[in-house]
Amino acid sequence: MRSVDIDVGGTFTDLVLTFDKRRVIAKSPTTPYDLSVCFMNVLEDGADQLGVAVEDLLPQIEVVRYSTTVAMNRLIERKGPRLGFMTTEGHEEAVLIGRGAQWVDGLRIGERRNLAVQNKPAPLVTRQLIAGLKERVDSTGRILRPLNEDDVRNKLRYLIDNGARAIAVSLLWSFANPTHERRVREIIREEYKGYHVGYLPVVLSHEVVGKVGEYERSMTAILDAYLQRSIKLEMEATWDQLRERGYRGSFLLTHNTGGSAEMFKTTASRTYNGGPISGLMGSYHIGRALGYKNVIASDVGGTSFDVGMVVDAGVRSYEFRPIIDRWMVGITMLQTTTMGAGGGSIARVNPLLNRLEVGPHSAGAMPGPVCYDLGGVEPTVTDADVVLGYISPDGYFGGRMPLNREKAIQAMRTRVAEPLGITVDEAAAMVRNIVEENMASAIKREVHLRGYHPEDFVLFAFGGGGPTHVAGYRADVPVAVIFPQAPVFCALGSSVMDIMHVYEVSRRMVFMEAITETFTTDYARYNEAVKTLIEQAKIDLKAEGLDVDSALFQVELDMLYGGQVHVKRVSSPHLEIHGPQQMQEIYAAFEKEFSEAFSPHVVNKPGGVYLENIVLKATVPTEKLELPEHPLGPPDASTARTGQREAYWPELRQRVATDVYRFEDMQPGHRLEGPALVEAEFTTLVVPPGQTFHIDSRGLGILEYLAKKA
Repeated sequence: MRSVDIDVGGTFTDLVLTFDKRRVIAKSPTTPYDLSVCFMNVLEDGADQLGVAVEDLLPQIEVVRYSTTVAMNRLIERKGPRLGFMTTEGHEEAVLIGRGAQWVDGLRIGERRNLAVQNKPAPLVTRQLIAGLKERVDSTGRILRPLNEDDVRNKLRYLIDNGARAIAVSLLWSFANPTHERRVREIIREEYKGYHVGYLPVVLSHEVVGKVGEYERSMTAILDAYLQRSIKLEMEATWDQLRERGYRGSFLLTHNTGGSAEMFKTTASRTYNGGPISGLMGSYHIGRALGYKNVIASDVGGTSFDVGMVVDAGVRSYEFRPIIDRWMVGITMLQTTTMGAGGGSIARVNPLLNRLEVGPHSAGAMPGPVCYDLGGVEPTVTDADVVLGYISPDGYFGGRMPLNREKAIQAMRTRVAEPLGITVDEAAAMVRNIVEENMASAIKREVHLRGYHPEDFVLFAFGGGGPTHVAGYRADVPVAVIFPQAPVFCALGSSVMDIMHVYEVSRRMVFMEAITETFTTDYARYNEAVKTLIEQAKIDLKAEGLDVDSALFQVELDMLYGGQVHVKRVSSPHLEIHGPQQMQEIYAAFEKEFSEAFSPHVVNKPGGVYLENIVLKATVPTEKLELPEHPLGPPDASTARTGQREAYWPELRQRVATDVYRFEDMQPGHRLEGPALVEAEFTTLVVPPGQTFHIDSRGLGILEYLAKKA
């Protein structure tokens, strides 16, 4: 397979370039002003490693996969067009009123506690640009009030005259009968043609979320309309450069559902959180290859810390109503946790409490940490690592990005050490300790709140800062795995992800009758919905030039017990239902997963079972990463030792001359005890006293406690 996989993060852009039997990695600083610049920069770096020009390389590449935070960044910056919103008359205020949780959706826990200062987020569409249309469809799809087309044209002109440059349409119960929404779009196209200079993007709610939930469905349509143009421009700039340099293959974007699809088949909201999902899916596929059933995926970047979980060799923990920025939406996303903690997290002393706080604010790529010497003045986590001696100022970023250690020391002294009355080394160690404790708390919450024990997992530490901080944040997880490709692991994850489309449709059905516990025999309604989704999937896959015959179709069902509100998504063992035996097998799968997720004690068969949504996953498998085994050699790692460096270790409360090793020179069987530093091209593994590091038979780094933790 010849593929290019690129992950654009807030600080660095990562590349994994696979060319026949060679795989090269590269990193380049992210260019927020134009993401196509860092995309091409990192691609040129990878091509240089292969010894070919980009123009000679791209015509031979079969697929380019791309994960990006552009959706999140543009939303944070509020760089979107003025939106017009059309909804059913009488429901104009629905998205402004929101749900009760809208006051705190998207806020950190510390902010939620201070209720007195909370306000609803400034809406993406103002009341002036919301129009109610004369129409009505009921919950069964029956038209109660025909669409008044003259009213639509008048309201459309009103929105345009008031500055609307994109239109989102969300009519009541449109997913049950989309006739009116489709006709509204036709009218807009009749009034404002596609070839006009003032072409209007139009997003219909039933097309982006075809299921129940008026507020969530409306907000998804609004977000897609708001983000579409900016993401389109970013993607087109990259796409145009690829085409100009000879690329003729597919351009796939990572979806937050765990798959990827063509840029032309991707809605804006599906790209949200794409990078962390790539890391999670990479952990899933590679964990399976390594024989790990339970994996905690942890990604420490320059701006954020992301955590995801693989449980029982599966990644089917979903957020059914995820929060994007400050709004609850109706798409279903794989569950990950993100917090503002990374190499660029800023350390500040709170003058009111005389307490050190680290994050969530970040120095980002520009100006970056103080040691970057690009104008930053506030010390960050990376500055702390440099001050302590863990990161070599001359070896950072493969030696191509020299760091100014003296400026980092000065910033740490004036901004942290002197206000707290401690030494510079103690201040830097405190910065590390706080950020690592925050990361450890995020892992504990993620694991314990899902009902699991950290001792039953292994921890994959990746991202540029993962190996540097994993010894401090892994807490009760006994084993941490560090990959040679750890700094670009999210890009590596996208290289093993399958091409996958996800389709959802609401079908509120009685699956099992209450009291009698008898299964329904209305198979036709269920099977018709599944067949419709499969036909749509085949059309989309064929349009992308994919082999439909090689596609795998899997049905997942959102189900719940009567009298309860907890919905559980279960993987159905059957595509279609034709008899009671298949019903029983589907129910058995639901009861098992429901019991594991909540408790066997809340299984409520007498209350009946209800089907909420039908989800179809259409998957085209891709080639997976091969991890061959090698014989283990002697434990002596002296051949990989490159020298010593003074480093401060809080456990020893002093600086000591610490052995430094080169990761690439360590061989299977090599073992060393902390304190030690293991340097790779784009990261440094910190092995503190009391922990041990060795290379296993697959060339992976394994970090463990030297003795059982008390």
